[in-house]
Amino acid sequence: MQPRIVYVVTEDWYFWSHRLDLARQARDAGYAVAVATRTTAHRERMAAEGFEIVEMPFERSLRHPARDVAAVFALAFALRRLGPDVVHLVSLKPMLLAGLAILFMRRTRFVHAVTGMGYLFSSSDRGARGIQRILVTALRVILARRNCHVIAQNADDCALLESHGLGSAARRTLIAGSGVDVVRYAPTTLPAEDVVVLPARLIRDKGIEEFVAAARLLRARGVAARLALVGGTDPDNPAAIPEREVEAWVDEGAIEWWGQREDMPAVYAQATIVCLPSYREGLPKVLLEAAACARPLVSTDVPGCREICRPGVSGVLVPARDAAALASALAGLIADPARRATLGAGGRALVELEFSSARIAAETLALYARLRGAA
Repeated sequence: MQPRIVYVVTEDWYFWSHRLDLARQARDAGYAVAVATRTTAHRERMAAEGFEIVEMPFERSLRHPARDVAAVFALAFALRRLGPDVVHLVSLKPMLLAGLAILFMRRTRFVHAVTGMGYLFSSSDRGARGIQRILVTALRVILARRNCHVIAQNADDCALLESHGLGSAARRTLIAGSGVDVVRYAPTTLPAEDVVVLPARLIRDKGIEEFVAAARLLRARGVAARLALVGGTDPDNPAAIPEREVEAWVDEGAIEWWGQREDMPAVYAQATIVCLPSYREGLPKVLLEAAACARPLVSTDVPGCREICRPGVSGVLVPARDAAALASALAGLIADPARRATLGAGGRALVELEFSSARIAAETLALYARLRGAA
C-alpha cells in the first residue's frame, strides 16, 4: 500500500518556497503527497505537481483565537479523512493546531519542524513572554506524545528546545533547514556596479532598520554602492514595517526597494553582496541561495545565520542591532573584490557539501522511514 504524507503549512507561498523540493523528493520516493494549507497564488502549481491540496482556514497570527479553534477541528477532520502515515508540521502554528489530531491518531507519526524560534521566543516584550509561557506548556504536552518527533534547524534552537523540555532527546533531530537547489541557484558573473541586497520580508526582526542606518553611514562616508531591499510587506507580523515607512526611506535616497520577487536567481545575479542582519533565524534560505550563487554574505552572529555565514569561509558576521558594525563590514567588502570572490567561492563549496536540497531531503526521508518503521 502506498504510504501517504501530509505537509501542514499555514500558507501556500511558504510551502512553495521552502518545502517544494522535499515534497517532490517524497513523491518520487513513492509517497502520496497532500498539502494542507491556505491557498493564495500557488494552488494550481501545487496540483500540477501531483499533490492533493487540502484547503485550510489557517491564519499565521495568534490574534484570532476563535478562528484558530475552528482550524484545530478542520485540521483534525482533514487528517482523519486522509489517514496519513506521516504528518509533517512546518512551524509553530501548525504544531499547535495539530494537537487535537495527535491525541486521536496514535499510529500516525507527526514530525514537528521548528523553523526558527521567532518573535515570541526572541522578543523582550512582556506580553510576548507571557504568551511564550502558555505556548511552551502546550508544546510540552504535545511533544511528549510518543508519536511526535521534533526537527530543529540549528544547534542553538536544538539546545533551546531541550532547555524548555520540548521533546525528548530520542525524539529530537537536527536537520539543517530545507536546503537549496544547487542547479537553479548557481554562480553567475558579478555585476560591474557594487550592489548590496537584503532579501527578506519587511519586518523589523530582519534587521531592516539597521540596514537602512548602515546605508546612511556608507553614503556619509562617500562609499559608492547601491543598497536594496527585496521583499514584500507582512502586515500579520507584530514586527511589520509599514509600506509608507519603506517608501520614505526610498524617497530619502537611503535605499532602493525592489518589492516582492519570485525570480530570486536573477536578484542574486544583480548583487555583489547579500546581507541579512536578522535578530534570529532558523536557517535562512536567502543566505543559502545567495551562497549557492557564490555571493559573499554579511550577516549577524545569531542562531541560524552563523550556520551558513561563516567568517573567513562564506562571509562576515557582525553583532545584531549594530548599524555601525554592519556599515563597516559592508564597506570592507565593497573595497575588496578579491576577498568577495574568495568568500563567494567558499560559500558555494559549503552549500554543495552541507546544504543542498538533495542532501536535506535524503536526511528527512530517512527520518520518515525510521519513524514509520517504529510505528
